[in-house]
Amino acid sequence: MSSTRPTRILVLNSGSSSVKYQLLDMRDTSRLAVGLVERIGEQTSRLRHTLVATGETREQSGPIADHDTALKAVAEELTRDGLGLDSPELAAIGHRVVHGGMFFTEPTVIDDAVLTEIERLIPVAPLHNPANLTGIRTAMALRPDLPQVAVFDTAFHTTMPESAARYAIDPRIADRHRIRRYGFHGTSHAYVSRETARLLGKDPSEVNVIVLHLGNGASASAVEEGRCVDTSMGLTPLEGLVMGTRSGDLDPAVIFHLARVGGMSLDEIDALLNKRSGLFGLCGDNDMREIRRRIDEGDEEAARAFDIYIHRLKKYIGAYYAVLGRVDAVAFTAGVGENAVPVRAAAVAGLEGLGLAVDDELNAGRSDEPRLISPASARVAVAVVPTDEELEIATQTYDLVGKNSGTNTSR
Repeated sequence: MSSTRPTRILVLNSGSSSVKYQLLDMRDTSRLAVGLVERIGEQTSRLRHTLVATGETREQSGPIADHDTALKAVAEELTRDGLGLDSPELAAIGHRVVHGGMFFTEPTVIDDAVLTEIERLIPVAPLHNPANLTGIRTAMALRPDLPQVAVFDTAFHTTMPESAARYAIDPRIADRHRIRRYGFHGTSHAYVSRETARLLGKDPSEVNVIVLHLGNGASASAVEEGRCVDTSMGLTPLEGLVMGTRSGDLDPAVIFHLARVGGMSLDEIDALLNKRSGLFGLCGDNDMREIRRRIDEGDEEAARAFDIYIHRLKKYIGAYYAVLGRVDAVAFTAGVGENAVPVRAAAVAGLEGLGLAVDDELNAGRSDEPRLISPASARVAVAVVPTDEELEIATQTYDLVGKNSGTNTSR
């Protein structure tokens, strides 16, 4: 039986306006198919699907109304390659879930109770948990007999000490309403911190790393000897760095002011801070490439937005340097972190006193592999480490359901 047990894992990462997916064979962690559906809900939606063995890529453009439609389109693309969801070689589907609250600190096989709890957490992850749920429910409808596993963004951050995880409010009220700092992007921070240690030729337990996950959502973490001791996002993904559409850190009294003086409802304020703030709120664009193009053309509004973004980023680098005491590396990752040369240069500029520097030539280089962009003489390594949340999710999913038997989902 063990020789024929399934070894493939389909990873679904349903974001607020996108679905990333990968089909992996866990015998060697090779990719069989990868793809992305982006701009869901817009007229310019696009699905890009690649069969890895041949390199064949197919694209389709046009409106994709919602995540349910997007996931069904993904299933059709996989079927065209003979890799459909009905394959007996498929062991499980692993789902990224943003918020696990205090209940989920490790990968979990999904049942009705798990779905209910994820749904209860929507108010603290309004941009993502609904999309995560849609991905899960659609996949369960397509393969109701298959184990579905939730891998939570919050899990890596459960090692934070109480001094970092607690807000300075009445603990009885906090505990009653489950208010604490949970952190997010945990699969990315876990993967990148380990890969950074490997890049330095060391074990994760020997290295202190500041990880900067900079995408449309953005977060920083302080990782001490392989364990997260602080992170920038909090109860929800709204806290911390300036993001694509989220404000990040904000005086809480701004909310009271908008309600009392601005006459805005709580729902309106929620939408403002989560969907119409950050880079988008500052300059009307949340794509760093477009912002840089505008800056190059002399756009002062875009330049101001960029400066605010960088200022907040530098503050967190300095803060986490203080938290860790000793920093061996600062690692940039995710879409902006991996690709935006000016962001990396600006974030480190002026921090030479902390041992941080960027080599302009190395920084300008392009690679899909982890690499150092700091000069050899720098006291602290600066690295670009492409994140691989899908591999991390696949590994955790397979560890849970794949190693015991092809069908056993107990632990």
